[in-house]
Amino acid sequence: MLPFLHMATVIHIPLHEYLSTSYRPDCEYVDGEVRGRNVGKYEHARVQALLAHWFGNHEQDWGVQVVTEQRVRVSPTRVRIPDLALLPLVAQPDVVVVPPLLIIEILSSDDSYSDTQERAQDYRKMGVETVWIVDPKTRSGHVPWRRMGGIRASGSEGDAALRESARHLQPVNLGLILRWGQTCCPTTAFT
Repeated sequence: MLPFLHMATVIHIPLHEYLSTSYRPDCEYVDGEVRGRNVGKYEHARVQALLAHWFGNHEQDWGVQVVTEQRVRVSPTRVRIPDLALLPLVAQPDVVVVPPLLIIEILSSDDSYSDTQERAQDYRKMGVETVWIVDPKTRSGHVPWRRMGGIRASGSEGDAALRESARHLQPVNLGLILRWGQTCCPTTAFT
């Protein structure tokens, strides 16, 4: 049986039980708590599809593979489900345990700043090189931190690092990808 959870529902279970259970939609696991995720609406789904298709077209050239809504074990007690992840072009386990090359989180109208930053911090601690946080309404994005030459741009751990990294957001230009979406699918109203 596939459990269905509302966002307000909180369930505490052991990690092995979470990993052997299917949820619809899939849920994240944070320190024993099964957390429902905000499911995207049209704009979220459309940007996710465009990005996945664009990266998918470059998989062979770049030696990567793109996955959507893939469980990623970011620590011994946490499993996150990013909207998109870029992985090395090698066989992967059912739950990714090696840091993805890129994580993309697409905001939904129900996402809070603190929850988004908590997920980005989890990816950073795991060793993910780059995280994009994309706003589908403005069709823009930001990199809350990026590893540069082995040194993390955001500085030390904790809330102070998150606040500092927020001051140094780097823009992500999605224009090329979104223009591609308009030319590839001209009948789709995506402006």
